Amino acid sequence: MSASETALSAFEGQRPRLTRLAYRMLGSVAEAEDVVQDAWLRWDGAEAEAVADPAAWLVRTTTRLCLDRLRAARVRREAYKGPWLPEPLIEEIAEDPLERAEDVSVAFLLALERLSPLERAVFLLHDVFDQDFSAIARTLERSEAACRQLASRARANVRQARPRFDVSQEAVSRLALAFMDAARRNDVAALSDLLAEDAIMISDGGGKRKAALRPMVGREDVLTLFRGLIWRAGGAMPDKIRLARINGFLGVIAEADDGVMTFAFEPSEDGRLAAIYVLRNPDKLRHVHT
Repeated sequence: MSASETALSAFEGQRPRLTRLAYRMLGSVAEAEDVVQDAWLRWDGAEAEAVADPAAWLVRTTTRLCLDRLRAARVRREAYKGPWLPEPLIEEIAEDPLERAEDVSVAFLLALERLSPLERAVFLLHDVFDQDFSAIARTLERSEAACRQLASRARANVRQARPRFDVSQEAVSRLALAFMDAARRNDVAALSDLLAEDAIMISDGGGKRKAALRPMVGREDVLTLFRGLIWRAGGAMPDKIRLARINGFLGVIAEADDGVMTFAFEPSEDGRLAAIYVLRNPDKLRHVHT
């Protein structure tokens, strides 16, 4: 095997892990793929055969590229119109899930958004990807003590928001299917029975598609939105839909009159729906097909 073939093989062996890291860092499928491609270009231009630990080199490079993007994105996030949601991670139902639901849930990704870029990097590298603090310190060019402090602060911020899913995939699937059925029948009473008392619904249109300009908080707030959709549009759910695993659990890809949209669902501890996340921004749905 030539040196270039060896370098390519080493990179491809790490590509899935690098993509998972970049997606969690950035909340964007497209940007994660771009970052991993940039990492490949740097790897291809380096003296790869002289690198003692290719996996560590690639994780370090990918992390630094993500940090650069996060810092550049801060101004764009502040100017974003309406609530922000991460791009949906789509996995076909027939395939074995690539990710644990709790590690790619929308609630978890939104919790990561509240961290600084460095806190996010340390937390993911240590708590999710099992890197030791000495390796993280080299990646971030910080002391081990500073990295431990960053990790501690990150855990304190994420602990309450990171869901502990004791509900089975089958139970969540039943909830999602029941929600879709009730929404298609415009049955508000059935929807009420499916929602936890403190349920939330967040819709992200990015200023490019119709969406609520604030999160709906609490069962009655969510139901008020559905009543309005039924009154204005004659229905709360588009007719053309298909099922997929979206950010860890069964979800819905739907085709409305103005384009594709996704519904991601997350359970509550009492076996109802804790959260519904609706993505409508077309810029975040280019990789999604009905």
